[in-house]
Amino acid sequence: MRLIFIGPPGAGKGTQCGRITKKLNIPHISTGDMFRAAVEQGTPMGVEAQRYMTAGELVPDEVVIGLVRERLSKSDVAEGFLLDGFPRTVPQAEALQETLKELEQSLDAVALLEVPDDLIVERIVGRRTDPETGRIYHVTFDPPPIQIIPRLRHRSDDTEEAVRARLEAYHGQTAPLIPFYEELGLLRRVDGVGEVDEITERLMGALR
Repeated sequence: MRLIFIGPPGAGKGTQCGRITKKLNIPHISTGDMFRAAVEQGTPMGVEAQRYMTAGELVPDEVVIGLVRERLSKSDVAEGFLLDGFPRTVPQAEALQETLKELEQSLDAVALLEVPDDLIVERIVGRRTDPETGRIYHVTFDPPPIQIIPRLRHRSDDTEEAVRARLEAYHGQTAPLIPFYEELGLLRRVDGVGEVDEITERLMGALR
């Protein structure tokens, strides 16, 4: 099965990607991991991407598409994959469709995790990390033991202002993918509110 996951930041895509790929036995391809692997392996596109990153510039779409093409040409994706974090814009989605066509592949579904903005803000702003164990707590949904509260850390980009800015960027750049994939008959809308297990079951049901 060839899948894409989309949804706002903080919707729980990372958690669900790990669960769904395990259930379907397909590779989870995140753009961050893909970039790092290509750079480490010194692939042609990895070298090109590294040049932009070293200069502190955004990696252009054509290079990102080249990296995706390299990754989707590997043997471990013969039975399918789950793309996470790409595409982010309609032009990237159009380029991906062309790339898949050239590789004689096609998408089976695009899963959209839907979570209201206000809940996402509450989820992210309330996160706290224990620097000693790496565990992440939430002041409302998963409160930490009282004795460790003084040592917990709150990420500087987990403020309401920063989260709302990320959501605004999502709605402006990535949300247009929703009608794009809806028109292709690939979109599967999934309620991303609730217990992790419940959401996994909803996703599996939508993908069936």
